[in-house]
Amino acid sequence: MLTSIVGINWGDEGKGRMVDLLSEEQDIVCRYQGGNNAGHTVINNRGKFILNLLPSGILRPEIVNVMGNGMVIDLKHLYNEVGRLVKAGIEISPANLKISDRACITLPYSVIFDRLEEWRLADKAYGSTGRGIAPAYGDKYMKKSVRVGDLAYPDAMKNNLRGLVDYKNLMIKSLYGELLKDEEKARFKLGKDSNDESYYDQFFKNGLISFDAIVEWLEKYGGFFKDYIVDTGVYLTDALANGKRIMFEAQLGALRDIDFGIYPFTSSSSTIASYGPIGAGIPGVKLDYTLGIMKAYSSCVGAGPFTVEMFGQEADALRGAGGEFGAATGRPRRVGAFDVVASKYGVRVQGADEIAFTKLDILSYMEKIPVCVAYDIDGKIVTDFPVGEALNIAKPVFEYLEGWNCDISGCRTVSDLPKAAVDYIKYCEKAVGCKIRYVSVGAEREAYVDMDKK
Repeated sequence: MLTSIVGINWGDEGKGRMVDLLSEEQDIVCRYQGGNNAGHTVINNRGKFILNLLPSGILRPEIVNVMGNGMVIDLKHLYNEVGRLVKAGIEISPANLKISDRACITLPYSVIFDRLEEWRLADKAYGSTGRGIAPAYGDKYMKKSVRVGDLAYPDAMKNNLRGLVDYKNLMIKSLYGELLKDEEKARFKLGKDSNDESYYDQFFKNGLISFDAIVEWLEKYGGFFKDYIVDTGVYLTDALANGKRIMFEAQLGALRDIDFGIYPFTSSSSTIASYGPIGAGIPGVKLDYTLGIMKAYSSCVGAGPFTVEMFGQEADALRGAGGEFGAATGRPRRVGAFDVVASKYGVRVQGADEIAFTKLDILSYMEKIPVCVAYDIDGKIVTDFPVGEALNIAKPVFEYLEGWNCDISGCRTVSDLPKAAVDYIKYCEKAVGCKIRYVSVGAEREAYVDMDKK
């Protein structure tokens, strides 16, 4: 049985809590794309956990967790993330964490180039998290990466890396040389890593990337994970042959997909459910079930078109009620009304069989709830999600539904929910053309309603 948990919108839909909830029925949870540029927040009986790289199944001791070949992995960030969980009492070992030997490593210079480019672009920046994801994926497709499996052959890895560092330093000189002349400003712009250490001080020597510093970084953090590295394709193929149940966990949402998202304000990987088997290492298999995660309103981190965006006090109220700040970056999320146009599109490209509708409880303060049912593009009303400049100039067309104005966080069955809340669920379900199965009414693991159970 192959299940995929994916985001329908811009990301931050609440995938982590649903993976944590539904992983109880799984044997293996696999992350198949992305890096540490987004986070999944999970609250359960063991506490509150923010996961950037590790699959959310890591919080259940009986689950095996796989980091697939489609990911880009910052080894130092992973080292720190593992350390925080172990300190909190979560057991992590090669028995319950498998890292693909084909996954590419997000190297320190990946982060440096990410931040340099955003600095160079100034007010035209893409709104990157600055964690090196785009440069790491760029190197992958330019065939200029160090992969996790290379750590087993240090001499060959160093020979390859020397050429890569020489290549990167040519780019440093030609693209960013003028920016880096001001060392103090460069130190500020490049910022710090997850250990609060300056990237400039760690990895630059005489204004260029230091080969020795990169090698030292790889040896220290790569060495820690040497026993975790496997061919995940072999491991997962054997697991399927033995009847194991596998869940694929996506990062971000459909509208951040490199092909189908709001390009160029996307991630650099495929967030689509059908990429799950490919990014995990078993491209020849087919999904059995896809659960799309869709928030009861809209939120978005980073730059790019966001047609339903609220501003001022209206936005502050919704952001505050929903705690809408990025799990990976802490940045305030942009917020807005539920977007039927974008959500219907996300359901289609994800091939969702059912929906988990999250954060419905957040809307309890509203007397009237806005829903964007169409876009106005130069006077033409459209209901299909546009691309390019058409999306940039689109204006929302709203309808308003009755609110329920009461606390629903204690509801556990459909009959517990007020009629207006059920009406809102059914309205959104019909509008996007996909059954809403689960409705979350709080952050805790058990704070949800299964719409199939009356």
